[in-house]
Parts: sequence; structure tokens; C-alpha cells
Amino acid sequence: MDICLIAAEGARYRNEEEQLAQPLFPPLGLMTVAALTPPEHNVTIIDESVEATDLTIEPDLVGITAMTAAAPRAYQLADAFRARGIPVVMGGMHASALPEEALEHVDAVVIGEAEEQWPRLLEDFAAGKMQRIYRNESFPPASSIPPARRDLIDAPRYVARYVMQATRGCPFACSFCTVSTFFGRTLRTRPVDDVIAEASQLEGEPVTLVDDNIMGHPAYARELFARWAEVGKSFWSQASTTMLNRPELITQAAKAGCKALFVGFESISPTQLAKVGKGFNLVEKYEELVKRLHDAGIAVVGSFMFGLDGDDESTFERTAEFAERAQIDIGQFSILTPLPGTPLMRDLEDAGRIIDRDWSHYNGSHVTFKPVGMTVERLEAGFHWIYERCYSWRSIIRRVGRRVSPLVWTVNAIYNRRVGRWLANLRAENAEPAG
Repeated sequence: MDICLIAAEGARYRNEEEQLAQPLFPPLGLMTVAALTPPEHNVTIIDESVEATDLTIEPDLVGITAMTAAAPRAYQLADAFRARGIPVVMGGMHASALPEEALEHVDAVVIGEAEEQWPRLLEDFAAGKMQRIYRNESFPPASSIPPARRDLIDAPRYVARYVMQATRGCPFACSFCTVSTFFGRTLRTRPVDDVIAEASQLEGEPVTLVDDNIMGHPAYARELFARWAEVGKSFWSQASTTMLNRPELITQAAKAGCKALFVGFESISPTQLAKVGKGFNLVEKYEELVKRLHDAGIAVVGSFMFGLDGDDESTFERTAEFAERAQIDIGQFSILTPLPGTPLMRDLEDAGRIIDRDWSHYNGSHVTFKPVGMTVERLEAGFHWIYERCYSWRSIIRRVGRRVSPLVWTVNAIYNRRVGRWLANLRAENAEPAG
């Protein structure tokens, strides 16, 4: 069969005349699905973050994945293909959380991970008996993750082109996060031999390990970092603030070649953190953690969100001051977003606080619920303000200081150039219609 796998991207089609920024990552999920496809089938991948889907193509089967913000675009694509008699399957976070909604637009939904269900779906499809829903009874072992099909993407079109995965799952259950629901609370580890073999075949660096918590299984992390020398490449990844409990892992990660870690600080208020199930983040230890990472030569990509119950208008300036004082290398800021399938969404729905059900707005840049402590307008304005503040040259110099890191300086310079235009588009999108 000819199978076309599509990563839907809504932003491109909300403003077709704007040239999108170079995307960060290639679609690892679809590259993995392609690797799970038996070799007798011909597979192509279309990533709409870099290219538009040609709606005149005629594959035997279309597979679509989408995050929540791109769900409307995914449904548009699905409807267009099905109108021409081409069957469509959908998977990914959004379809897994809302399969019945997705089934209004597609022929079948794969709920959760694809390792066991995708080959089964293809067999059923070939036999003319494809089911409506495919779901694993348990989480598949991480040993079933195959090397991604990198030959199906144009790697130079991405900022971080060398992506792969060593673990799945997260032991925590933050109310706003889809990871523990989608991948489970038990950290499943891929055989280190498999990880090293795949990483060694990558043509460049840095390698991005997209794991949600690369140090979440300390014994595994120690083995992985010890073996990474065989790869001979630098890497980036993500870890929780609890890594401070095992500082030796930070040292080992740096020695192995770790150059940057994404850290979900989320808030500088212990009260707000406790409300979303992230009380294990110790605010009083934040600066110590950042210093330890910097001392090891590891840059910090810090994530912060706004709109948690109890946040008021002062939280933006206090967070900006903290980011500069602690010298957060790269700040990622977002508005709290109640994604489908999360406890946060259920709680806000039960309280009647969801005010916007346009899925395209569920991207961390729009207010989709009624906040407590400030108005919708003030929450949006504060979100815009902190990006402008933290990506001014004055703030960049305060945060990055004298540290010599081409990666960090490059990312900050890109944000400095693009933030103004991006925020102008957001403000225009949120403006009241004329008349």
C-alpha cells in the first residue's frame, strides 16, 4: 500500500501569508510510526510545519497526528481526503483524549502508543476489516521502540534535527500535563544498547533526547550517561527539579556531553505549585539548581506558566526578576492551558470555567478559561509583557551574562528578533472584531 502520514499544523493555515519560523523538531512520532510499518508498504511523511499537504495525492491510507491546537486542521484534512474516498486514521494526544470527537472525521483512531496497534491496524485494513478504535490494554515496553525513519524527512529544515527517545512516562501527575495520562506514571526505559546504537548512527549533533525526565530512573540514567561516550556527541534533554536530590547525575550528564536541560519550574509560588500537583518543585532551591547546572556547563531552558489559581498581576514582574537573577538561559513562558484528558480540564469544566472551546487556541498563548486573581485581558497582557521584557537585549545580557554559549546566544537572538512580530499577531487575533 501507499501510506501517507501527516503531522497537522494549524498555525500555517490561520495566517497563510506569514512565513512560519523554522520549526524546532521533526515529527518523531510519525517517524516512529513509519518505522513500525512493514517494509512491503510505501510510506511518505508530510510535516505541515515545513510544507503544505497536497490534497490531490491518492494514497491508499492516510494517517494523521495532531496536538490539540492543530486538531481543527487535522479534521479539515481528514474530511477532505474522506470526501474523495480515501480512508483516514488518526492518532496522537488529542485523538487519544477525545476519540469519539475524532471519529466524527476519521475512519479509525489509535489511542495511545502505536507500537502494538499500528501493525495490527494495517493487517485489518488490508483484510477489509479495520476497526473504529485501536487501544493497547497496557503500555508497550520501551524495548519495542524502533529506530526512527529519518530518511523520510528533510532534516536541514529543522533547528534540532537529531531527535530520539530513551524513556517514556513520568512518575509525577501534574494536573495540567498529558504525559502521565498518555505515557503512564511508570518510567519505561529503552535498552541502553538500542539507544546508543541509534544515536551513533546520527550524522550530527547535538542530539535531542525528548524524554520527559531523562534522570527519572537514576540507575538507568547512570548507565546511559556512562555509555554515551560511545556516541561522541553532545545532547540536550529534559529533567525535573528533583535532579537536585542526586547531584552526581548532573555531573555525569555534563561529562557525557549534556549541554542543555529543559526544566519545568512552572511557578515561583509554592502555593500555586501545590495546587497543580507540582509541590515537589522547591522554589527555595531553584537558584541553587540553576547554579549547579551552570557550574557543570549545562544551560537551563526554564518553563514558566501563568494563570494558576492565586496568580495576580504581580506574578509577571516577579517571575521576570527571578529569571534574570537566577540567570535562566532561555525562558519559555505560557498561559496555563487545560488540555483534553487532563485533571485540570476536568476540574475547570466541572466548575464551569471553560470559556473558549476553539481547539486552535489551546497552544499556551490564549486564555481559554476564567482565571482567578486577574481578568482574561490582564492575563493576556502580562503574558505578552514578560516575553517582551525577557527577550529585550537588556534582559538577555542580565540572564546570559558572560557565559560563552553559541547555542544560548543564538536562541536568545532569534527570540529577540521574532517576539515582537509574534505578539503583534497574537494581539491582532485577540482584538475585538470591528463594529
